Parts: sequence; structure tokens; C-alpha cells
Amino acid sequence: MNDAVNQLVVDLELIRRLDKNGPRYTSYPTADRFIEAFNAESYSQWVAKREIGGVSRPLSLYIHIPFCNTLCFYCACNKVITKDKSKAAEYVRYLIKEMEMQSKLLGERQVVEQLHFGGGTPTFLSDDEIREVMTAIGKHFKLIPDGEYSIEIDPRKVSDETIALLGQAGFNRISVGVQDFDDDVQKAVNRIQSEEETLRVIKASRANGFKSVSIDLIYGLPRQTLEGFGRTLDRVIAADPDRLSIYNYAHMPTIFKPQRRINEDELPAAQTKLDILSMAVNKLTGAGYVYIGMDHFAKPEDELAVAQRQGRLHRNFQGYSTHSDCDLVALGVSAIGKIGPTYSQNYRELEDYYDALDRDQLPIMRGLELNADDLVRRAIIQALMCHFEISKESLGIAYLVDFDQYFATEMKELAEYEKEGLLKLSPQWITVTPKGRMLIRNICMVFDKYLRTRTEHARYSKVI
Repeated sequence: MNDAVNQLVVDLELIRRLDKNGPRYTSYPTADRFIEAFNAESYSQWVAKREIGGVSRPLSLYIHIPFCNTLCFYCACNKVITKDKSKAAEYVRYLIKEMEMQSKLLGERQVVEQLHFGGGTPTFLSDDEIREVMTAIGKHFKLIPDGEYSIEIDPRKVSDETIALLGQAGFNRISVGVQDFDDDVQKAVNRIQSEEETLRVIKASRANGFKSVSIDLIYGLPRQTLEGFGRTLDRVIAADPDRLSIYNYAHMPTIFKPQRRINEDELPAAQTKLDILSMAVNKLTGAGYVYIGMDHFAKPEDELAVAQRQGRLHRNFQGYSTHSDCDLVALGVSAIGKIGPTYSQNYRELEDYYDALDRDQLPIMRGLELNADDLVRRAIIQALMCHFEISKESLGIAYLVDFDQYFATEMKELAEYEKEGLLKLSPQWITVTPKGRMLIRNICMVFDKYLRTRTEHARYSKVI
């Protein structure tokens, strides 16, 4: 493992020059490559192969709760805006039915090392509904005692009692959405959330045994300024979270309808965004946080930072993770799972999701079976995203390829990035430099065979 892995250099001129549209690589190939020919039957066939050889991977469970009380204008998630709580009760019934079907297919009481509730707003569910879902998970799966069990929280919609319930139910990690504490920014994106609400949730989490508290911020939102976001960062650092994520706001109103309510004239200029990013990196690293990759920071003693130092870090649909060898079972509308060399995604609309379950079918809309080329490229992108370096020899042995010959086209492109100072090439290694780390998506895109035509880039957000 590279000793300098935690170093980071923010070269604004380089970032400005090389910034372009590209995937975030929570998977490779990316979800827009999934096909409808991969369906519930295809998925079932691959699940049946998990036990071949007597060895099956432990599981990671993802539960998607799509509901939100109010609409945040920047949001690009799959969500349903409603104040009708009866919708949650109906959804829980179908969610548990899907869980039962998956458990029957996988084999009862499979070991689960990682659990994540995302959304939407998972705490749109009532306390009783949360208990009901967790009871069903405990019935059909076996949660290990020291697993990683996380939930996303909107501080505006959760009580101290609910935080206590989550701790009792087994959750030990919490992700708190903040985005920005500035009043003007909050009004511009329709998310009014006081600092007091946020600090109260963090305090309640600590009091109820949560091992890790993460805070999510977004830069590039309307009315954001360098000074205003600086104040937000100071207040967030004072709250002492274990992890921070600072996401780049991607304004894509043609794809995400809620973003059409944002006044484009109020978006910060490109240079201001870069200045905010540079300031954020300096403040966080100055406060002792380690740069994990992409937009993630963690305390040096946090499990993500430890896993990165030990070469165990992994990236999946929930972001960075310490559990690399899990199959991912995804439950709920639009959720994406991974079994062996396959991906699968549930229907995006509630009506379609419910209809499939009413017909006693798993609600899988599309997916993909990876070929040998996909697998080696996925391994390369995974290593670059998590560890900023790859051993050409190790990958060549693992995937039976002559690396330099197989990736001759890619190596020529990487040589250009080497001239820019983004990485170093040697006969054995590809190593990303400290100033190349902020542009890791650019480097990964070199190995993405699906981006060989320029028009393909338009569907993705900017790298920075």
C-alpha cells in the first residue's frame, strides 16, 4: 500500500482544465448499461450458483425507503413526495414480501455483515414500521454482532426517541444530511434545517451507542459563497463527525425535474465552486481528517481510513465500505443488488414494483451479467477508486491477461495523464499522484470501454 495514500494536492488550474462529465463508479459497468433481458429468472439462476463449491459469500442488505415529506430541489434520488403515512404501511407490507421471497431463494438465515437503509427518508416510516422491518430482517437473515449497520437520517424528521429505537434495533452508523447551514442556501433549495436540529440528532446518536456519525454536505448549490460555506464547514467540524462527504452538486434539470425549480442565475460560478472545494479540503485535512477518495473524508482511526491503509477498502452502491467480499441483496423500489458477476435493479415506479410482487415475482426490472472484460475493468476501477494504485502483475495473474498488451490503448492515454502529473507509470505499477487524486474519476474513465464515444459523456455529471 502506498505510504502517501492520505496525501492530497488540490491543483485548481489542473482541475479546471481537465474537468468533464463522468460516472461516479459505484459500479462498473454503470447502471445505465443494464438490460431488461436480465430479469427475475436470470437473477434466480445466479443466486442458485452461490452455493456451488460449498462456499457462499456473506451478504450485504440494502433497503430503499423512497418517501419524503418535502421536496429538496437539488435531489436526484428515486423518491416519492407525500405526507400520507398510510403509503409507508403499504410499502412495508410489500417490502417484507420481497424479503421473504429473497430469503427463500437464498436460503433461510443467510449471514449478513452489512445493512444500509437509504432513501428517500428512511425515518418516514413510523417507529412501529421500523420495528416491523427489523424484526422481519432478523427472522429471515442472521445479522452478525459486529456488522456495519447504517441508516440515512433527515434531522428535521426524527425524534430522540426514534434515534434510541434505531440504536436498540442494531443500527450502529448514522448518516446525517446537512448540505449547508446557510439560511439563504437552504431557502433556495427548499430544505430549511437548523444547526440545533442537526446537533441534537448527533448528540442523540452518540448517547445511543452509534459507533460512527457521518455528515453529508453539497457544494455548488444556489446562493453558496466561499465565506458562507466556510462557516458551515467550521460548524460541521466543531460537531466532530467521524466521516464527512462533500458532494458536487450536478445541475441536470433535463434529467431531474425537481432541479427545474432552482434558479440557475443563483448557482455559483465555476471558479467559486473550485475555490469552495479547495477550501473544504484544506479545512478538513487541517482538522485531521483523512481523504478517502472521491468526496469522502474520515478520521484516521475510522474503519474506512484503517481499511484503506490495510488495502481492504471497497466501493459499492452505498459508497465506500470495509466489506469487500459481500454479495449485495437490494430490497425496495429502484434498489440495485449484486450477486456474483451480476447486477440487478428493481422497478423504479411503485406501481410496477407492487404489481410484480402481487404476481409472486421478484420485482427485477433489469440487470447485467458481466463478461471477462467487464470483470477485469471493474477490478481496475475498484482498485483505483479505493487505493489510488494498481499492480499490473497481480491483475494480469488474476484475470489471465498481459496487462500492457491488453490495455495498450489505455496505457497511451495514461501516458498523457502522466505528463500532466496525475499519475506515475512503471513496469509493475500505476500509481495516482497526490494531485491526481481529486481527478480519480478521469483516470478510471480511461478503463471504461463504454465511454469510447464522446457523446456517451453527456449523460453524466461533472467530475468536480
